Amino acid sequence: MDFLRYALIFLHILGAAAIFGGWLANFKKPTVTQWQFIGAITQVVTGLALVGIAEAGDHPVNHIKIAVKVVIALAILVAAIIGYRKASKGEEVSTGLAHAVGGMALIDIAVATLWH
Repeated sequence: MDFLRYALIFLHILGAAAIFGGWLANFKKPTVTQWQFIGAITQVVTGLALVGIAEAGDHPVNHIKIAVKVVIALAILVAAIIGYRKASKGEEVSTGLAHAVGGMALIDIAVATLWH
C-alpha cells in the first residue's frame, strides 16, 4: 500500500508541476496548454485517490483542508477545460482565465504545503 501511496504522491506532484510550469512558461502570452489540462485532471484524480488511501489506512485526514483543496482543484479543472477548449479551437484564451489556472494552482500548492 505504501508503494501505491508514494506513486500517487509522485503523480500528484507532476500534475502540479505541469499546471504551474505551463503557466510560468506562457506567462507573457497567457494561454492554457494541453499539459495544464492533463495536469489538472491528474491533480483531481490522484488527490481523491490519496484521500481515499489515507482514510482507509492509519493516516489522519484534515477534512476541512481537503475540502478547500478539492474546491480549488475543481475550479482549476473547470478553468483548464474552458481554456484548453478555446486554445485547441484556435480561439484566444483570455488573460484572466489563463492566469486563473496558474494562480489557483499556486494557491493550491500553498494550501497543501503551508496548512498543517
